Amino acid sequence: MAMMKTWVCQQPGELTWQSRNIPKPQQHEVLIKVKTVGICGTDIHAWRGKQPFFSYPRVLGHEICGTIVALGSQTDHWHVGQQIAVIPYVSCHECSACRSGRENCCENIAVIGVHRDGGFSEYLCVPEQNILLAEGIAPEAVALIEPFAISAHAVRRAAVKPGDAVLVVGAGPIGLGTAAIAAAEGAQVVMVDTSPERRAHVALQLALPALDPLADDFLTQLRDSFGGDLAQTVIDATGSAQSMNRAVELIRHGGSIVFVGLFKGDLQFSDPEFHKKETTLLGSRNATKADFARVGELMQRGLLRADMLLTHRLHFDELGSTYERDVINNPRLIKGVIEFSENIAGA
Repeated sequence: MAMMKTWVCQQPGELTWQSRNIPKPQQHEVLIKVKTVGICGTDIHAWRGKQPFFSYPRVLGHEICGTIVALGSQTDHWHVGQQIAVIPYVSCHECSACRSGRENCCENIAVIGVHRDGGFSEYLCVPEQNILLAEGIAPEAVALIEPFAISAHAVRRAAVKPGDAVLVVGAGPIGLGTAAIAAAEGAQVVMVDTSPERRAHVALQLALPALDPLADDFLTQLRDSFGGDLAQTVIDATGSAQSMNRAVELIRHGGSIVFVGLFKGDLQFSDPEFHKKETTLLGSRNATKADFARVGELMQRGLLRADMLLTHRLHFDELGSTYERDVINNPRLIKGVIEFSENIAGA
């Protein structure tokens, strides 16, 4: 039987190589040869042993680009050789959320690379309903469709319209994607991050203003950015309790807050401040197939690019020896992509 190379997170701090049988697709699955895989904060938290609802051993990786190499007997509309992006959220299609069309927050959701084995492997079987055609897009960009889709969902939850004054807090991958998509929708976007390096990345790759929230005159700068007003919408992608608890201070009266980042703990803010502004507060989780399709469209139009997020490339064959150095302990990392040999420039 043909074999494949797989990297397995055996336990916190341990990524080991295994040789496994190449799987065969079930009736409604496709077998893909993985081309690129993005590295998410989830993969970092899992390596550190701080990812909730996680069990070991696990093959990580849920931001996946691949090529279809085999079809299940009951698959429809797909062909061998097509390049696809994986939609990693496997929903039950039976709970109340699924029945209402909100599979992204399914009560029984299983995420590929988190609750079931993912893309740190040469081959992977995926349900056909969990793939998106992504031909004509560079493989490193296809691997970033998933984080961009999370951002697109947050922008959609915020109901962003042309001309809206949108403040995006946190210039990590999700925040960067959120800012890029909100700008593509015609909003006036300002970003906030404490890191000078990340603010420089925003200016270089997104051509958007980026403010330091620790500056003494931060609120003055924020008002100046929006013509004297605070933000109409704040989308917080930090996952920081301090940042999220401050969000009410940053919106104008009648404004909205969307939390796309999360932390383990309780939110705490001034209820009088919250009420006097008649604040709209929303959470945003995962993404829908429509969000993935929207990202694919924006990539095809050149409005979303890999370099908006991508800062580091890793080689799949060397992953076990470089992961800790280049990912876990790399303060310069914003977004990394794992490349397989045939997809490395010059290979």
